[in-house]
Amino acid sequence: MHTPMSEVIEPLVMLIREHLQNEVDCPVRPVLSPEQMRAQIDLDIHDEGLPLGDVVNLLRQVLEATPTTASGSFFNQLFAGRDGAAVLGDALASLLNNSMYTFKVGGVQVLIEMALLDRMGRMMGFTESEGIFTPGGSLSNFCAMMMARNEAVPDAHDNGLRDERLRVYSSQDSHYSIRKAATMTGIGRNNVVSIAVDNRGRMVPAALETAIQADLDAGYLPTMINATTGTTVLGAFDPLDAIADIAEKYGIWMHTDAAYGGSMCFHPEFDEHFAGIGRSDSITWDAHKIMGVPLICSALIVRKKGLLTKHFDEKATYLFQDDSENFNPGTRSIQCGRRNDGLKLWSAWKSHGNTGYQKRMERLRHLTLFARDIVVNHPDLNLAIEPESLNLGFTVNGVASDELCTLLHEKQRVMVGHAQVQGQLVVRVVFVNPEVTEANIQSFFEACLNP
Repeated sequence: MHTPMSEVIEPLVMLIREHLQNEVDCPVRPVLSPEQMRAQIDLDIHDEGLPLGDVVNLLRQVLEATPTTASGSFFNQLFAGRDGAAVLGDALASLLNNSMYTFKVGGVQVLIEMALLDRMGRMMGFTESEGIFTPGGSLSNFCAMMMARNEAVPDAHDNGLRDERLRVYSSQDSHYSIRKAATMTGIGRNNVVSIAVDNRGRMVPAALETAIQADLDAGYLPTMINATTGTTVLGAFDPLDAIADIAEKYGIWMHTDAAYGGSMCFHPEFDEHFAGIGRSDSITWDAHKIMGVPLICSALIVRKKGLLTKHFDEKATYLFQDDSENFNPGTRSIQCGRRNDGLKLWSAWKSHGNTGYQKRMERLRHLTLFARDIVVNHPDLNLAIEPESLNLGFTVNGVASDELCTLLHEKQRVMVGHAQVQGQLVVRVVFVNPEVTEANIQSFFEACLNP
């Protein structure tokens, strides 16, 4: 048996309307323990099914118990807010339910994906690139490291690693997925060399080259350099041109993790931060962060056509039966079955255009600097470091940052996180939702000062 779509349209619209109103009435959900949630909501699966009305009521309870990420009181992650055009595309992707491995099954969705990836590659400075959507920036970084490993050890693709001693280089402020990827690729996380950063959180090229030379002298095989465009805590941009010079000098794969900061390429103020990004061998770019596209929408883009097929293609005559390889994305993907993550990005980009996304980035930067000015002009607030992009770190006199974040959440005032910045625990607030207002930001600081 199945539930006809005709029966769920009205309940779906009703739940959406209720949820949007609840976000206004209760922008920060009550903090409940797992035990409290289990007591309030029947989460178990039973032998007998429930009438649709009962399922709708359960879904209502689930919505009310789920943290909201789209209110003006959410500053906790590198994603926030909601874009109507993107949600529309995402809903239709679920309705269509196409898998993105062949043109035969995906149809025009494959062409949409190809158009997006081509555009994203050109915006990153590539001329003959190709790409693929993956289930998140961590998996994009993993795929890049797998390719770097195979390029450094050509028979690793078929025979795995033997006695090779591979090394990966990444700044001390880079994303934890780099160490995780080293574990999954067989390189080993102890072979990820942490490179020092300057006082703005950017990788120090001289320290990178020193580490590479030391490893060469010790018999290691330098395999990948991971540069970061938009670090998680500070939003810092590594100096890409200088890193690319070193990568080319030593013949090392250069990957740029632009999962967070990549979308700032729409903002002309950040052009200098992207200088050299087109010299990368691969780039990660998450549209589900600053571009406001629903999770997950991560792209892996490589500078040279054919690399993805070279490293990820497997023969499967029961699947890849028609059309040229170019129109069968499954030959370039780490996955077989793959959700259509392109339609939501395409619908949003079509709606906003490049001009709209530039205005979005300008708005986000304005909100960040507006908050920065509040901090520097208040005697009880202390700026940790000048904001590099959209991240702001600060402390409040007389209050531990971690305790403050917990208290604000428990009192349903604000959701925000804390982090270490140059040895100091700070409140880390990020401005990635353009619907946040200056009044929301003022209320945020009032809550921090009077928790």
